[in-house]
Amino acid sequence: MTCKKQKDCNCSYPCDKKGLCCECIAYHRKRGELPACYFSEEKEKTYDRSISNYLH
Repeated sequence: MTCKKQKDCNCSYPCDKKGLCCECIAYHRKRGELPACYFSEEKEKTYDRSISNYLH
């Protein structure tokens, strides 16, 4: 499966997975985190991708 680049990625962290949702989700899942698209704009800018940050 080829991961297609998305134009509407809300992640503000500069990384090579920006816009590549399937790669981003796999990366964060391995770390027990959620990708930027789960967070509000305010919370996303903290770069805290933890599940506990998402739940609060």
